[in-house]
Amino acid sequence: MFLDHNNHYEIQGIELTTLAEQFDLPLYIYDTSIIQQQYQKLYDAFQGVNFQIKYACKALSNINILKYMKQLGAGLDTVSYQEVLLGLKAGFEPSQIIFTPNCISMEELELAVQKGVHINIDNISILEQFGNKYGDTVPICVRINPHIYAGGNHHISTGHIDSKFGISIYQMRHVERVIETTGLKVIGLHMHTGSDILNVDVFLRGVDILLEQTKYFKELQFIDFGSGFKVAYKENDIETDLSDLGPRFTKRFKQFCKEYGRELELWIEPGKYLVSQAGIFLVKVNVVKQTTATVFAGVDSGLNHLIRPMLYNAYHHIINISNPDGRKRIYTIAGYICETDTFGWDRKMSEVREGDILAFCNAGAYGFMMSSNYNSRFRPAEVLIHEGKTHLIRKRENMEDILRNQIEVL
Repeated sequence: MFLDHNNHYEIQGIELTTLAEQFDLPLYIYDTSIIQQQYQKLYDAFQGVNFQIKYACKALSNINILKYMKQLGAGLDTVSYQEVLLGLKAGFEPSQIIFTPNCISMEELELAVQKGVHINIDNISILEQFGNKYGDTVPICVRINPHIYAGGNHHISTGHIDSKFGISIYQMRHVERVIETTGLKVIGLHMHTGSDILNVDVFLRGVDILLEQTKYFKELQFIDFGSGFKVAYKENDIETDLSDLGPRFTKRFKQFCKEYGRELELWIEPGKYLVSQAGIFLVKVNVVKQTTATVFAGVDSGLNHLIRPMLYNAYHHIINISNPDGRKRIYTIAGYICETDTFGWDRKMSEVREGDILAFCNAGAYGFMMSSNYNSRFRPAEVLIHEGKTHLIRKRENMEDILRNQIEVL
């Protein structure tokens, strides 16, 4: 999003206020040029190894986004059978998709097996069941929990000792016994420490821990290191330093491949890193309400459309695009849901008037995807800006959508 010489906010030359008029509000907008830019940053950082990017589609799985990722050359990281089906519908080959669920049934795994995608298993119970059913006929990947803490919030940290994700590194002898007795063929190892990697050294320690586990597996073809690369959400925010991480990571991996005896593929699974900054969420100010202590800007949206601030205490920079030159004042931005529903506390921003349009930055990841019909509100439309052209990629919901699957019996 850029401020042009006429003080209008725009994406690829298209003014945001024009999009608001054309598609109504609230509205999610995605900029493919930013996705491409982020993809290229990752690609450039991991040179010199057999490197694959598997887009973590849970971040944003609109089929048009999936198709664009495929155009860029990405594979797909999926966490549900439904995401597998979306990936296949978007044109990905089964070999390009890895299925990394947790706490699912064998029945769901069997459905994924039938589609021919890579299967990633993260607990010993399912490992045993899978081995007893398939033996060496379906190669698998094993997800390891390295017991390190990486992530900006406990809810998005997945590699620590209390996490439900992965098989503990202290259970590897048990894993080895299961493999020996069932004949399982393990061709991949996986870890994911969590979103928002703040410390490169912590992540690289996890890399070393995962590489140490390869001694239990002699037929590996790839190692998947997950993702969690951090983007900036506010001015002077910490980002994952790819200029530091990339060369150190690839050097370590090349050294490992020599020690292992052959070249393996290095996979990563970025989601938020690719789409977060590409997304803008527009809302309209319904009311400016002053209480004894606070000035609220109440908008036509809420945690039903963007839950991250309430769920993770996540920060999204908020801009008044209707009044960019207005004097600075302090506002708390609140939603219209009937419970505490706050997007941002005590934000200094251009003066807000009723009817103004506010833009939430970094809204591409886990924005629409975590939206709901709470309070029987409609979910917003989604628009894609690609090569200077505007495309509606999801219609705004209406009352028919709310009632579609309800069955009246009274």
